[in-house]
Amino acid sequence: MDESQEFADRVHEAYGIDINIQTFPKGTETAADAAEAIGCDRAQIASSIALVADELVVVVTSGANRVDTRKLATLRGIHTARMADPDEIDETLGYEVGGVPPFCHDTSVPVYLDETLTEFDTVWAAAGSPDAVFPIAPDELLACADATVADITE
Repeated sequence: MDESQEFADRVHEAYGIDINIQTFPKGTETAADAAEAIGCDRAQIASSIALVADELVVVVTSGANRVDTRKLATLRGIHTARMADPDEIDETLGYEVGGVPPFCHDTSVPVYLDETLTEFDTVWAAAGSPDAVFPIAPDELLACADATVADITE
């Protein structure tokens, strides 16, 4: 079974939701590439970024924005935050870089949602593998991820 189907099964089991996974060519390495492949605005790409800010956290940010590690550190009440390395991501979240979904991680971690994503009816998030995404309403994403909406972008 591939990673995106495993993710879909986890979502169904945890939340009773059937997600509509869409796959796209492997050449979509950026939010702009993914948006073009899907046919949506780059700002609707909900990129899950794993960072270490006293513990591993996931920041789900709009594909049009960049995470501000200083704002994240301040939000967490610490001095610095950094990008998590691939081994930390795989060991804690259970997904590879580029395929990290906003929820259904192997280990429960704090999740923060870029406030600009709440402006859309639908956003597109990674579905467990770098070539798969699924559409979801931001309020549903917030609920499933038990996320906190925050100003955490540059």
